[in-house]
Order: sequence, then C-alpha cells, then structure tokens
Amino acid sequence: MASNLARLVRRPAATYFLLRSYRHVKNFSHIPGAKIPINSKPRREFIKFFQKDSPYHAWSRSFSSDNGDIFDAVVPFMGESITDGTLSTFLKKPGDRVEVDEPIAQVETDKVTIDVASPEAGIIEKFVANEGDTVMPGTKVAVISKSASAVTHVAPSEEPDKSAAQPSPPAVKETDKSKAKVEDAAKEKPKEPSAVPTRASASVIYLFSFQVPMGRLRKRVAARLKDSQNTFAMLTTFNEVDMTNLMKLRSDYKDAFVEKHGVKLGFMSGFIKAAVSGLQNQPIVNAVIDGEDIIYRDYIDISVAVGTAKGLVVPVIRDADKMNFAEIEKEINTLAKKANNGTLSIDEMAGGSFTISNGGVYGSLLSTPIINPPQSAILGMHSIVSRPIVVNGQVLPRPMMYVALTYDHRLIDGREAVFFLRRIKDVVEDPRRLLLDL
Repeated sequence: MASNLARLVRRPAATYFLLRSYRHVKNFSHIPGAKIPINSKPRREFIKFFQKDSPYHAWSRSFSSDNGDIFDAVVPFMGESITDGTLSTFLKKPGDRVEVDEPIAQVETDKVTIDVASPEAGIIEKFVANEGDTVMPGTKVAVISKSASAVTHVAPSEEPDKSAAQPSPPAVKETDKSKAKVEDAAKEKPKEPSAVPTRASASVIYLFSFQVPMGRLRKRVAARLKDSQNTFAMLTTFNEVDMTNLMKLRSDYKDAFVEKHGVKLGFMSGFIKAAVSGLQNQPIVNAVIDGEDIIYRDYIDISVAVGTAKGLVVPVIRDADKMNFAEIEKEINTLAKKANNGTLSIDEMAGGSFTISNGGVYGSLLSTPIINPPQSAILGMHSIVSRPIVVNGQVLPRPMMYVALTYDHRLIDGREAVFFLRRIKDVVEDPRRLLLDL
C-alpha cells in the first residue's frame, strides 16, 4: 500500500480523489519514494496536506464565453465520480430576465440534482440543449445576452377587438338553407352500435396505464440495491425496544431543548447515539471487507436514509461519535431540508460507515433493510405501537418498536450482530447509560 501511496504523491492533481480509498489508514509516518516530508498525523489531517486543486474543478461554476455581450451558460462540475447527467427541466424560458448565478435549468445525476446557473445578468436568447439530453460538465445549455431587450407580452386588455375587424357573414340563399337542413338531419341520424366492446364489457378487460422514463437517481438506486443483494451474504436479526423512557425524556425536556438549541428533540438523535455506542462496543460492525483484508475504520460516520420525491438519498453525519444530541438534531434537519430541496452535494453523501433507516415515519411495522454498499450493516427503525408487555410480573401497555439489523454475514457473525442490537435496545430503553458509560 505504501508503494501505491508513494505513486499518488507524485501525482498531486489526482491525490485528493484517490486517497478516499485509504480512509482506513489511521496514521502516516513514512512513505518510501515520496519527496515530501510527511509527519505522523491522523488520516483526515493527512488528506488536507495535499493539493486539492485539480483539472476536474474547472467546471466548479458555470463559465461564460465572452463574445461582446453574449455569454454561454454551461453545465458545472458535478462531482469527482460523476461524468454526465440528464438535463431534466428548464426553470426559465427564452426571453426571460435572469440575474447572476440564477438557476435556469436542472441536471439530474446518479446522486444529486445540479443547477445550471446564469453566468451574467441578462436575457435568455435561446436554449441550445433539450430536456432529456445527456450532458457533461462544460456542455453549453443556453445563450445569455446582456444587451437584448426583454420579450414583450401583450396584455389581454390590449388585444385588438377581433369582432370589430371581422366582416359580416354573407347572406345565405334559400337553396343553401335547404341543403344545410338535409345535412343536419343526416348528422342527427342514430349511429350504428360500435363493434368494439366498451370498458364495461364482461368479455374484455382494459388496462389503463402510462409509462415515463426512469430517472437517473432511480436507476442508480436500483443498481446499487441489486449489487448489494448480489455481493453481500445478508442476514437480518430483530429485537424490540420499549420506548417509554426515551419518550418521557423527550416529553420532559422538549421545551427547554428548543429554547436553548433552537431545534426540536427527536428520536433519531437518541438512536444515532445508541448506534455510536454499539459500534464502539462491536467495531466489526463498523468495518468493511476490502478484497482479502478487513478494514477497521477509526471514525464513525452515520448515513441517514431519506426518502424524497425523486428517490432515496443517504446523506452522512460526519464524526457522529463527537457530537451531542443538539448537534445531531441540527445536522439532521439541515441535511433533510437539502434532500427534499434537491440541493445535497456529492460530498454530503459520500462515505459513511453505518446506515440508519427509519421506515417508522411511514408506518412500517417491520422490514428487512438492505445494506448500503460498501458498508457492512444497516439499522432499521419502525413505527411505535402500544402493545401489552409483561413488566415486573404485570401485563402493561407499552410503546414498543421493532428494530432490525441487516448485516454482511461474511464479516459479521450472529454473535456480534445480536450483541450490537442488544446494545441499541439497552441504550434506548435507559438513556442514562450514555452519561455513565455503561
């Protein structure tokens, strides 16, 4: 690995992108063949050491090709792993006035939706691409003119009086009237019954449907999920969690929490803290298979599955083990808003060492989630349902939630998986464990 890394050092333009595959390396002390001094520093600091500029960043913003007052709006840089996209929709039309950096079109990629912005303030002269076209960074989409005048639209009240300009119809002769009556009578003649069966016919069933092209994001999600099924030896283990104490904690402190932190206290932050505790107790669940090696990650980045109108996206909460409840809730709200608005960046979805999916917000009682590659496990949360539970010898109604852990059985044994899910249950049922580190 060191020799490979040394070769990367000699190519600074590509270093930043390729080093992502070496996130598992905790410290770097010496690299044979490298001509630059490198101290023993954590992985994250090491990556920052290298030059981040790259030729691929040339399209980081829509450039303009200046020809007098004419400018070109082009597709921007879409991410280091994305080479093309589909021009999904135009937000403006020719003749519209646009300001600097105002979005005029959207490009849908495998992961996110990218805005094509106007490089200058002016009038859209024309579009040089069509909706549905496959475009790449640098592809010209529209021509913007700074000097063109806006298209004038005639108001309804200013439209000419068509009735006054039209000549009166000519006089109709008697013979023409008689012919018209005969033609009207023919039109009113009852039609013969159609030989085609109607929809209500018992002998024929009509199926009414329509089809639309599958979006790039949906294609990407479908491919990744199918690859996950084909690659991992997936197994799911279940448990149930009594939500009484976590719900009481939320109810007791929700007002004070909002007043101090400006964000609501939800259940997701409690489960993320519980997952962090579980990953620290069972590091193998946070690991991943790389060829014939096992990579134990020295960080905990929690991916949170978010369903949007265009498909499933999985933004990442970085260094969740270093965050408190308020910081987690704020980050969840920020990422959720971006996901619903389609403004998530590639970096906000890259990486992640463990995923949490909350199907309970849609009413799911129980499910077997699919692993998010290249991770090794995923936690599924479900709806809270009041059920009779035996507590200290008495049958009492309790708010219960089923939780599921799907894991790669090639790497994680049932023992570790059950212990991990048991840790989730213990922490959620008694959050005081987090304070006492028990």
